[in-house]
Amino acid sequence: MSYQKPLPLVTEEDKPFWEAARRHELVLPQCLDCGNTWFPPYRSCPKCWSFNREFVVASGKGRVWGFVEMMYPFFESFENDLPYNVVLVELEEGPRVFSNIVDIDMSEIAIGMSVEVVFDDVTGDVSIPKFKSVDS
Repeated sequence: MSYQKPLPLVTEEDKPFWEAARRHELVLPQCLDCGNTWFPPYRSCPKCWSFNREFVVASGKGRVWGFVEMMYPFFESFENDLPYNVVLVELEEGPRVFSNIVDIDMSEIAIGMSVEVVFDDVTGDVSIPKFKSVDS
């Protein structure tokens, strides 16, 4: 059975991010002029507007900054997953990313919970960064 959920539309702007995810690496753009690290991987730095950037390997570690329990499918293809979580993770490097925490009951998710990145290989070409709890 093929993957039936929406896939990212990879652009030149974020291609290095998705190529790294396929290798199971989490990378973030970093400004070569001011040192700012950000997400999503826009072409220019949101702090100084420079286009002079590189992608750096992130630790993949962070903390839950916020979360919701999805009770209704935003996309019909997620209906069989209901209910599911959507979390906002603040990475050790500073940026915040939306994702999911895998293999956890909704009642166990908490603000401040430590998480680390894992990758969901949804197709042969696309791996989606998700997170797992590292709290005991």
